[in-house]
Amino acid sequence: MSEPAKTKAQLDGEFAELYRTHMRDLYSYAYYRIGNHHDAEDLVEQTFLQAYRHFERAQRESHGRPLRPWLLRIAHNLAANHYRYRSRRPQTSLEESEPVAAPHSTEDLVSGRDELARVLEGVKRLPDDRREALIMRFALGMDNREIARALGRTDGATKVLIHRAIKQLESVVARAEDGR
Repeated sequence: MSEPAKTKAQLDGEFAELYRTHMRDLYSYAYYRIGNHHDAEDLVEQTFLQAYRHFERAQRESHGRPLRPWLLRIAHNLAANHYRYRSRRPQTSLEESEPVAAPHSTEDLVSGRDELARVLEGVKRLPDDRREALIMRFALGMDNREIARALGRTDGATKVLIHRAIKQLESVVARAEDGR
């Protein structure tokens, strides 16, 4: 027996809750993926617009599973489109400058900031799938099963992907520290 159809008001209320619950995660994902605040905001907006269009069907097909991986999959596809579009129309980001220094920085802060810059630069150099897996795992705190659903992979393949991404990132950062 199928459930009775939901009213538009019910769907809108449930979508508003989905938005409130996942907006920060999607923004974090988009920012780490794109690297620009304005483009990240646009990507989040486009993600939710697309999600709204297909929300009722996604709810039915999710069988009660969380929708965060579905949202991240939409964002992933939109980010890929963003990069394809940008590759045809190269632009220089205004946000490619160094982070603003703390007014009372210490040697430890400078060292930490340098290490963070090397790590973030290393993440940018990873292949897309590895970069996205690390963003989802460490920036968004997703577990392997959620990442697998978002990337359309098996749990085992996702575990291997994250392991290889970490190893590659360690190697990239070590080379950057050696000045190579």
